[in-house]
Amino acid sequence: MHAPIIFKILGILLMLFSLLGNLPPIFVSMLYGDGMAMAFFYSLMIIGSTGLLLLIFTARTRKELGTKDGFIVVTLFWAVLGTAGCLPFLLSPAIELSVTDAVFESLSGLTTTGATVISGLDSLPKSILFYRQLLQWLGGLGIIVLAMALLPMLGIGGMQLYRAESPGPLKDSKLVPRLAETAKALWYIYLSLTAVCALAYWAVGMEFFDAVSHSLTTVAIGGFSTHDASLGYFNNPAVDTVAIVFMFIAGINFALHFTAWQRRNGRHYLLDPELLFYSFILISVSIITVIVLHFTEVYASVSESITKGVFQVVSIATTTGFTTADFSSWPLFLPYMLLYAAIIGACAGSTGGGMKMIRILLIFKQGFREVQRLIHPKAIIPIKLGGNVVSDRVIESVWGFFAVYVMAFMVMLLALLATGLDIITAFSAVGACINNLGPGLAGVAETYGHLPVTAKWILCFAMLLGRLEVFTLLVLFTPMFWRR
Repeated sequence: MHAPIIFKILGILLMLFSLLGNLPPIFVSMLYGDGMAMAFFYSLMIIGSTGLLLLIFTARTRKELGTKDGFIVVTLFWAVLGTAGCLPFLLSPAIELSVTDAVFESLSGLTTTGATVISGLDSLPKSILFYRQLLQWLGGLGIIVLAMALLPMLGIGGMQLYRAESPGPLKDSKLVPRLAETAKALWYIYLSLTAVCALAYWAVGMEFFDAVSHSLTTVAIGGFSTHDASLGYFNNPAVDTVAIVFMFIAGINFALHFTAWQRRNGRHYLLDPELLFYSFILISVSIITVIVLHFTEVYASVSESITKGVFQVVSIATTTGFTTADFSSWPLFLPYMLLYAAIIGACAGSTGGGMKMIRILLIFKQGFREVQRLIHPKAIIPIKLGGNVVSDRVIESVWGFFAVYVMAFMVMLLALLATGLDIITAFSAVGACINNLGPGLAGVAETYGHLPVTAKWILCFAMLLGRLEVFTLLVLFTPMFWRR
């Protein structure tokens, strides 16, 4: 491990975050005259100067990142920047949050979880509301991916950073040969989707501020809103439709979007096994949800059951967390089914959370192979995805991930129960945070503000664990990692 290069990159990331995270809210504050500009200015100066000092002290460092360095930088990025992001909440006179609540809100934003401790959003200053949305947008694809485009110019290799940050089991696949070009391509697509989403929201009746704000969290699959009622505030089926479309698109592997842009056709979408499985899960859960809502007469009409049901399925299953209805009050079967869908999550390489579709698909295929081996013990039965054989090493990593995920879930569930929470609240809170979903059931259906302080810090760890896909964070707690 090379401490100077780690601190150098952390300094670059802090300076980048201070500008991207604070300058836009300053402009929003000045535009609407809400008096919050100085809070963001102080935050910019504190975070930016800290990053500058780190960069000055390590300016002569020219070493390449090692594998271990990449894991440390990525973990520090989410932990340090998630903590630094709380400054505007603490410095703002318009909102009173404890340090714990401010860190929780910031981490929830940056990890695109969408769990909030704040109520009364409708009365908050525009700049604070925009800042919450911007945090999720920056965390959606990851500032690290943007920073990787800059690292080659500074003489710093970023491949190890890319491997540590990239979601999914197949981490060595690059869209284009050069890493910087990969990062730029991803951000161009990300930015373009956000712009189109904002225009679509605006076209169907949202005010411009709300359209831009919600586009940031829709494409990031974050779920923060500028209103307490989330998208239900607008009571507009057209808005819900736009959200469904872009949540679905953002839940797809961005490598497929890049290929579509590069080839100028979308034929490969129909051939991708993970996307087909992703579509199958969403359609199946949507059908079940609509049928149950209709026959239990939760809503008066079939059309309302369809609009409310399909929206909530796509929102929860992609781990976005927008709401148009109180799904926790639906027949008990449905909220749990939706929570299980969130555990499955979106596709690998997307901005969504959860275990990722490709892992679940491989687990199903491996389970079916074991059944076949019981019948034919000596048979060689390869597992295939899209006609390509998946190596046993990948299968082993998927099962390893699943085992560690379940163990981490159980430990944090027990820890929350120890703080005095009931079983439903504790289970859904862990599930919502480790899968970067946001809204839960029972006591965390609307806000996490009333939870004990200890529970909030446990859930902060759960959000980091989910965003870093378990291994990237837990590897730091192994003795082997710190051996030379």
